[in-house]
Amino acid sequence: MAYRKTPAEISRLEAVRDHLVTCATAVVAEVGWSQASVTAVADSAGIAAGSVYQHFPSKAALAVEVFRRAAGREVEVLGEVLHGPGDPVERLSRGVDVFARRALENRGLAYALLAAPAEPAVGAERLDFRRRYRALFTEVIHQGIADGRLPAQNGEITAAALTGAIGEVLVDPLATHDDKATGELLAELTALALRCAGAPTS
Repeated sequence: MAYRKTPAEISRLEAVRDHLVTCATAVVAEVGWSQASVTAVADSAGIAAGSVYQHFPSKAALAVEVFRRAAGREVEVLGEVLHGPGDPVERLSRGVDVFARRALENRGLAYALLAAPAEPAVGAERLDFRRRYRALFTEVIHQGIADGRLPAQNGEITAAALTGAIGEVLVDPLATHDDKATGELLAELTALALRCAGAPTS
């Protein structure tokens, strides 16, 4: 009979795996994808480098899991805001502000998620998550059009432009860790998003 892991063993392995991902995320946030070696992650986790491969077949596989979990959390938060209270324009404004604010509060990780050079497998994940961000913005833009709060437009194109613009605006502040005028940056980025969608200005 083939050996089957007990529930306790499965739980222990999952806990170790989660701990590795948490440590790897911190390493990536500090030094970027290229310097986040398996050895560096293992040292952070307090285990031997060889033990990492008991949970992930390669550095790329670990990097993909780090990206999926971290970016997945950002998509989740953005979705909660864009589906929250308020009219579509208010939710769009709040969503851009919350996304950018969270990025600026964790610059190393945000830069890794948005723009830092990474292995092809991570690059593929980045494209997939851009589509998920775009879908969320498309939905709220379509709601704004339906409510008459935004002009008629191709919501998918506007959402794609908005997704790209947010990332482009944030790249330099994230890469340089420039803490100056954060409030001004957030205000300008939010205003840009509203102009992009054609929201009336006060």
